[in-house]
Amino acid sequence: ADAEEQLPALVDLQRLDEPAFKLPQDPRVTRVGRILRRTSLDEAPQFYNVLRGDMSLVGPRPEEERIVQLYQDHHRRRLAVKPGLTGPMQVSGRGDLSFADRLQLELDYIEHYSLWRDFAILARTLPAIIHGNGAR
Repeated sequence: ADAEEQLPALVDLQRLDEPAFKLPQDPRVTRVGRILRRTSLDEAPQFYNVLRGDMSLVGPRPEEERIVQLYQDHHRRRLAVKPGLTGPMQVSGRGDLSFADRLQLELDYIEHYSLWRDFAILARTLPAIIHGNGAR
C-alpha cells in the first residue's frame, strides 16, 4: 500500500508536537530501508543533485513541502540557500533533535556561514554516520 495512505492510521497528526513525523520502528519502512536510513545510504541518490548544482555538499537539509508550509516567517530564511547533502543537523544529533532545535542550528549555520565551518561539518559527517548518531 501507499506509504502516505498508511500515515493516518499510524498517527494523529493533529496531536504531534512536531510537524515532522518519524516513528522509531516505522512499519512503512522495510528492513533494507531501515539499514539504508541508519547508514545514510538512502541519501546517496541526492549526490546527483549536488553534481547538477541543485544542492550543495553542506547546507540546511531539504525539507518536505508540507513542513515548509508550517514555517513562521523567520524560519523561511533557511530557504534562501541551496539545501545540502549534509549539514549542521546531521552532525549534531539528526533525528534526536526537536524541530525547533533543528531550525535553530540551520539558521545559525546560514547567519554564520564560513568555508571553514563547511569543512568542519564535512569532517564530522562520516563519524556521525558510522556511529549512527540520531539515525532513525
